[in-house]
Amino acid sequence: MQQDIDQTSVETIEGLDNSQSIGWEEYPLDSVFVRTEQRTVSEVVKRIKAGRYELNPEFQRDFVWPEDKQSRLIESCLMRIPLPVFYVAEAKDGRIIVVDGLQRLTTFYRFMNNEFALSGLGADKNESEQKHPWNHQHFDDLPITLQERVEDTQLILYILDAKAPERAKLDIFERVNGGVPLTRQQMRNCLYNGQATQWLKKAANLKIFQEVTGGALDQKSMRDREAINRFCAFYLLGEKQYKESRSMDNFLAKALEKMNTLSETALNDLMSAFEHSMRINQKLFGKHAFRKSLFNQELSLYQSIPNISHRSKFNVSLFDVCSVLLTAKIYKNMDKAFEEYVRTEIYTLITYEDFDTSIRQFTNKIHMVEIRFSRARKFLENAIKNYKEGLDDKNNSSGKFQVF
Repeated sequence: MQQDIDQTSVETIEGLDNSQSIGWEEYPLDSVFVRTEQRTVSEVVKRIKAGRYELNPEFQRDFVWPEDKQSRLIESCLMRIPLPVFYVAEAKDGRIIVVDGLQRLTTFYRFMNNEFALSGLGADKNESEQKHPWNHQHFDDLPITLQERVEDTQLILYILDAKAPERAKLDIFERVNGGVPLTRQQMRNCLYNGQATQWLKKAANLKIFQEVTGGALDQKSMRDREAINRFCAFYLLGEKQYKESRSMDNFLAKALEKMNTLSETALNDLMSAFEHSMRINQKLFGKHAFRKSLFNQELSLYQSIPNISHRSKFNVSLFDVCSVLLTAKIYKNMDKAFEEYVRTEIYTLITYEDFDTSIRQFTNKIHMVEIRFSRARKFLENAIKNYKEGLDDKNNSSGKFQVF
């Protein structure tokens, strides 16, 4: 299984609507449930040990402060210098997700567990490191009075309640994070950590997914998992639920919430459907799957040519409809004749101006989602109808295909 995609193949993708923020007027500040609490370092470290604080998000695992910077934070505590505030969010399962301050809390946890000794102190004052009394000291090496000074350092926490609206959580997460810039999918990965996020990770590592997307989706920013999250949302909840959700953020969050409640059997079935969908799209469109170049009527002439100059950019809105509608539960009996009917119909799909617009502009708008799914579903119905009409009476079995 391929674990790392060559990042040089990552592309700028099409069909992604980044106009996520809807403004504070849609969720007034007094309803966002932000409260302020003061806790000591020792209280927070105790909760970290108990697993209440999430300190190991995947997107920050390669970003760790050097120990001289960690040492300067501890020095600030020893010198009683006030620290900047911390922003955290409550998850619905009771865990605390660190929005801003992850490295500082990790430093406190590591130092109080004697995982590193202070170093580099005084270097910025041209002072010999050997002369600084705190250098080379682990937590247990410090006098009890200095240990207590670290333990009793007051931390100011701004806590975002779990009941806050989904869009408010992500907007606040995005605004206050002062560390590594996060994508909204990375934020969701923290807020809904569990079997759902593990499922997305496993699906993103499928060889067939990596092949059919051609490495176009960045792993580090979790663009690959965001696309798969969209598949799960439309596959499990449907377009009607999207309308009720009112935004892509809410819709993707609902899908993760649902996935966190599914049985192992249901999750395995979902994985099977996703994997088969990727295989079907690869079989039908090859390297042009999920790209507007799949509509090229000359596709069959150059589909097998290694040169990819004719291949357009990955389009996530096209991924929505093709991944969900071209699933195994529809095409259990697909043969080469039916493949040609599908290709013939899909060539005509792009001639509809509203469909073309729906995968390019304002793609998260409810009307655009409805257009691209209704148009794509109609072309599938036509392909099935034409295929059935072309079958001999002997092979014309009823109910063989159904568009969901």
